[in-house]
Amino acid sequence: MFDFLNQNSLFVVLTIALVVWLGIYLYLFRIDAKLKKLEK
Repeated sequence: MFDFLNQNSLFVVLTIALVVWLGIYLYLFRIDAKLKKLEK
């Protein structure tokens, strides 16, 4: 596993960044949905 991380460090970093951005996007999407419910 560690050998894989060493050889593909850029790939690993990009994957982690993608997961983080997806998490932020989903979090904002849920907040937006809650705000719309509150406005109604």
